Formats: sequence, structure tokens, C-alpha cells
Amino acid sequence: MSRFLISCGGTGGHLSPGIALAEGLKNRGHEVTLMISRKKVDARLIEKYPQLDFERMPGTGFSWNPVGLARCLFSQAHALWFVCRCARRLKPQGLIGFGGFTSASLILAGAVLGIPVVLHEANRVPGRAIRLLGRMARRVYLPPGVRLSGVKSDVIRHMGLPVRSEIKRAPMEAARVALGLHPHGKVVAVLGGSQGASALNSWARSNLTRMAEEGVQIYCLTGLGKDQPETLELKSRTGAPVRAVFVPFSDRMAEIMSAADLVVSRAGAGTIAELVRCETPAILVPFPHAADDHQRANGVFFERQGGGLLVEQAFMATLSAEVLDTIFNDWLLRKFRGNLQRMERANSLELMLNDLESLVKSSARKSPPDNSGSAKAAALVA
Repeated sequence: MSRFLISCGGTGGHLSPGIALAEGLKNRGHEVTLMISRKKVDARLIEKYPQLDFERMPGTGFSWNPVGLARCLFSQAHALWFVCRCARRLKPQGLIGFGGFTSASLILAGAVLGIPVVLHEANRVPGRAIRLLGRMARRVYLPPGVRLSGVKSDVIRHMGLPVRSEIKRAPMEAARVALGLHPHGKVVAVLGGSQGASALNSWARSNLTRMAEEGVQIYCLTGLGKDQPETLELKSRTGAPVRAVFVPFSDRMAEIMSAADLVVSRAGAGTIAELVRCETPAILVPFPHAADDHQRANGVFFERQGGGLLVEQAFMATLSAEVLDTIFNDWLLRKFRGNLQRMERANSLELMLNDLESLVKSSARKSPPDNSGSAKAAALVA
């Protein structure tokens, strides 16, 4: 049995795969602690997992603004001290980071303490922390075909994102009823990520009547603090009842994706992995201000693999027509679902679990545990 610290907070796209990996490790008899941020979205997401151990760590994201940069550096120093304290107390055999601002301190703590660091980058453009500090890692998991400059090829393994065991396709009609939708007709789910997307929320609101007239129901996740829960009763041109449901937050992603004929979503790697698992076609609208335009790279790859379509936010005026053309094209939807089934062939979680266990065993043989470095780390970050 080994112990791991997993850094995965800040967004649902970082936290969800961390939870998936933690559950997989625990099922194999290992001990796991997840290091998450102090953001509200993390607090809401972990409510469903009382069986897992969480530590809420300090830290903020990078900013070029002088005040923001100073705040980032100060908070990251605090985070490094926090992670080193946790590592000294818990004595893990491995540190695992899923990117984002919570991973930088984890990587540095591993270097200071001599604990093997493993990184997972799900986006097709690696994030800043992994680009800058990836060479300190013993292993880096990247999407198929993605390269990382400065990291040796024998350190890199190519695989997808671990997905939580609860994310699996459910019967469509039952999922719709559970979400407060009518069981029949067409449904489009609008997902702006764990923190919502104002552009997608506005599109859903402004196209309620048009979608309803065509008999299309809407289920929209608006994001915490961006809207109030609301259910609207509408009718189609034929008089059939149609509902539009708006909720700020939901931890029922499998039901939402199973209920939908089509999803309109941002192009975060976590959302795409769950779309693939649930075999739900999507029209992706990448967030145009995402770091290094990584969402566009994710969306382009998804479209090329045949899982759905991509619409740039600059062309949102065309989105309604794309949704209606796609959602009533049953042949195209079947084609997309078949492609999504093909994309799901590899079990990324099992591959990652096997590799992690092998890596920890190899590290233990090469360098027996030596906790003397913990005192040095405490002095460095005091």
C-alpha cells in the first residue's frame, strides 16, 4: 500500500479527474489525500464525496498585472509551505498534479522533498505550470499526439483523462424526468463549465422561444452566482409542452448528458472526456480567452475525431441554426455517437493506475524512503 497526494483544485475540469483517480487508488488499497483550492466551486463539488480526504490549500492563479503577480507569488509561497507541511505529516510516496495553479507548489514541494512527482495534462496545449516545471516530474501524462518541450520522451506517457465511475450513460427518458424535463421530444443541454459561461447563458435565454417553437427543450447550467434556478413552461408550434430549465450548479453530469440529444458547451478537457464517456454529441464553443487558446485546440481535435462540431464565439449568431440543423438530423447524431464510442476504447484510469503503481515500486527500489529532507523543506519554506 502507498500514499498519494493529488493536487486538483480550482475548476471542475481539474477536480473531477482527481476524484476519479483517488477513487481508483482507494479501490486498490492505497491512501489518498486531495489538495484542492479554497474556491466555492471546489467546496460544492466535494460535497458528494465524504469518503475521500481533502485539504483546502492556499494559492491563486498567475497574472501579468503587477498587483495580481505579487498576490500570486505570495500565495504560491504560502501554498508551498502548506504542501510541505502536509507531505511531512502524511509521508506520501507520490505527488500527483492535474495542472492549474494548485500544481505549481506541489511540483516544487516534490523537488525539495525528493518525492516523485507525476503530472497529468488533459488539454491539447499544456498549461503554464506543466510547461515550466514539467521537467521536474518523474512522469507526465499527455493527450495522444501532444509534445512537451524539455521533457525526456521516456518520462511521457500518452493517455486520456480519468473519468469518475459515476459518469456513464443512463436511460434517456429516466434522466429527463429526473431533471424535471418532459420525457419526449428533443433536448439540448447548455454547459458553460463548472463556473458557467455568460455567452452561452445569454444564447440560451435569447433563443428560448425559437427552440420551444421547434419542440426543443433546454437544460442550462449557468454557473454559481450567475443566475437563479428557474423552470419555464412553454409550448411548441404543435402545442406540445416544452420546458426550459436553468440551474446554477449540478453534480449530476451523467444524467444531464444522458438526457440530451445534443450538448452546447465550452471545450474544457474534462467536459469533453465526459461527453465521450456518455456518448453525447456536442457543439463546442471554445472560451476565446482561455490560456494559450487551449480550448480551441481541444475543440478542433474533438471535431476532427467526429464527436461533434465547433463554433467560434465570434460566430455565435450561427449557433441556433447549427443546433436545429444538427439536433433533427438523426443520421448525423448516430454518426457522432458511433465516433464517440470509438474514442472511448482505452480505459485511461486503469492505464494510469497501473503505471503509478509501477512507478512507485521502481522509485522505492532505487531510493529507499528518507524523511530527512522534510526538515530541510520546513526550513526552506518557513
